[in-house]
Amino acid sequence: MFKNALVSVSDKTGLVEFLKPYVAKGLRVVSTGGTLKHLRENGIQAFDVAEQTGFKEVMDGRVKTLHPRVHMALLARKDHPEDQAILKAESLEPFDLVVVNLYPFEAARTRNLPDHELIEYIDIGGPSMLRSAAKSFDRIAVVCDPDDYKWIVEKAELTLGDRRKLAARVYKHTAQYDDLIAKTLATEDERPVTLVGRPVAELRYGENPHQKAWWYRSLEASSGLHEAKILHGKPLSYNNLLDLDAAVGAVSEFRAPAAVAVKHNNPCGVGTFESISGATARAIQADPVSVFGGIIALNRVVDLAAAEEMAKIFLECIIAPGFEPAALERLQKKKDLRLLEWPRLAEESREKQFRSVSGGFLVQTSDRTSDWSSSWRIIGETPSEKIKQDLMLAWKVCARLKSNAIAIASGGATVGLGMGQVNRVDAVEQAISRMKKHHAGLQDPCLASDAFFPFPDSVELAASAGVRWIVQPGGSIRDEEVFARAGELGVTMVLTGLRHFRH
Repeated sequence: MFKNALVSVSDKTGLVEFLKPYVAKGLRVVSTGGTLKHLRENGIQAFDVAEQTGFKEVMDGRVKTLHPRVHMALLARKDHPEDQAILKAESLEPFDLVVVNLYPFEAARTRNLPDHELIEYIDIGGPSMLRSAAKSFDRIAVVCDPDDYKWIVEKAELTLGDRRKLAARVYKHTAQYDDLIAKTLATEDERPVTLVGRPVAELRYGENPHQKAWWYRSLEASSGLHEAKILHGKPLSYNNLLDLDAAVGAVSEFRAPAAVAVKHNNPCGVGTFESISGATARAIQADPVSVFGGIIALNRVVDLAAAEEMAKIFLECIIAPGFEPAALERLQKKKDLRLLEWPRLAEESREKQFRSVSGGFLVQTSDRTSDWSSSWRIIGETPSEKIKQDLMLAWKVCARLKSNAIAIASGGATVGLGMGQVNRVDAVEQAISRMKKHHAGLQDPCLASDAFFPFPDSVELAASAGVRWIVQPGGSIRDEEVFARAGELGVTMVLTGLRHFRH
């Protein structure tokens, strides 16, 4: 099939096995540096690229393949008499197979190397060879991914369509490579905003069965859901991933042991306690109806007691930093339950969020809540430490609900949540309704609102349900009217000065 190959790779996985059948049929191989040494040590008598160019590599290998006698053999047009005449005059054979992958810049950048070391992982000759070969896909098969070796070998002859597909992969690969370098070297205000990712999986379908869906990981992200190991259960769905992301984002807000149950991208129950089993029980009991068929994220290793709590109900997924052996054994008895282990779950963070809109996309920095701050304004009674903890719990959860959002917490757990409503009064009513349904007669429920109250009506409604503590950002033109009414009703207002909308 192939007569003349140019080979230079950083990832040598499967290379010898790929080339040997062609070498046995007469393939000539030209190679470089470490790749040349690897091939010769494994029985492939390749030619040094210096024999092709007549010029030895210099500058510690920075210049070796950037030579006309390499690129003429790559770019010569097969049906162009002048190109063919030049090859003949130079005694050059055109390459028809190019196998190149690039210096591992992606891995190097995670090591926090100083610039003078990191730039040595920026490949110059590799992308140049790949791009030249891909431009000549009408006659050259160019391979940049070892995963392609298998299907190429299995084909008796590559079609033009096959070579075109390989060329497209090259340009995708070099674009991703250059994009990551640009983002790494640029300052924050100059960093290019692009969506560049590497496939993790093709999903069975999207939000609905008639939609196609894929999962990609960002090349620039230091961590992510793709790191999670599926210990048990079926492959993840598109909706599973959305809910897992929401659950992980919420549970990572807490320092104490915490469990967050999510349903349809919204927290439906959140619990904190001294133990992870106690936090789990609280999260489930927060709304025992809504949690059915949901997802639970925990910020501590799952012990047997926590596993027993979750084993009592039907869940789609559980994600945690780890599972004790007894806990894993208990949960694996539920065959349809997906169990994911992500040791870095509590470190979850992201710099930017992307949303698609018609014809483009929106970008914003990520939203995180803060802990209790001395800068917050208290209008009314000074809250006790217990009340502060419940106000903070409600505040953190409220920031993770779809707006308009209201969260009510008591005793280290959410007791009533209202989300996704078109007005704030409806969100308050929804949260109170759930509180009365599952937690009637609570003492000192604490309410959080993701944005200000435009009128006193929501405060009046909350007070009638026994709420005496409210945390909200403030900022309404009617703030003083709202504060005055709260005072009349015996409700203390805590003003954070920051809104946490989630559209």
